[in-house]
Amino acid sequence: MAEITQFGWIFWIILIAGAGAFYVFFERLLFLRRVQIDYLDFIKGVCNVLNNGTDEATMLCEETGEAPVAAVVLTAIQHRNAKREALREAVDNTARAEISKMERRVASIAVVCQVAPLLGLAGTLVGVIHIVTAMREYAPLVQTTDLTSGLQYALVSTLAGLLVAAFCHVMHTILMVRIERIVLEMEAGASEVVAFLTHENTTIL
Repeated sequence: MAEITQFGWIFWIILIAGAGAFYVFFERLLFLRRVQIDYLDFIKGVCNVLNNGTDEATMLCEETGEAPVAAVVLTAIQHRNAKREALREAVDNTARAEISKMERRVASIAVVCQVAPLLGLAGTLVGVIHIVTAMREYAPLVQTTDLTSGLQYALVSTLAGLLVAAFCHVMHTILMVRIERIVLEMEAGASEVVAFLTHENTTIL
């Protein structure tokens, strides 16, 4: 009688998808930790050096690295002579681009979270089909091992799918919370700099 693979190819697909999701999670988590800065100190420093000109402020933003707050502040400084609406639009465009960078590949974790239980269900059905086939074609000579192998296939696939989905849900939530926090800081920093620049332009005029 044909033997079913101990865990089955569906189990390995779930395992590989879960490993990919873990890789994306840790890569994105390290990236988000690298780009998050103390935006209050950064904005305070930028506003202080802006009183002496924009060169120092621009250099400060560039030296800050990949921080989204620095990117939107740099855009505001570069468009400081534009009208308030144009300045705000330029900042918003930069903010959307930075959000897209932070959310890159995060959607793949959500996809694995949704697909893993379905793959587990598919593995369960394959195991059940194996059991039914063994009972129909080989009865009454069917052996216990023939039934337990199909049952093991079904249970392992279901468990793997549920565990991977649960971990992916947690990882996706952690990343989205961190991204939302950075976005709020980015928006707050952009608003302060825009207000500072527009007030300064009004004073000059």
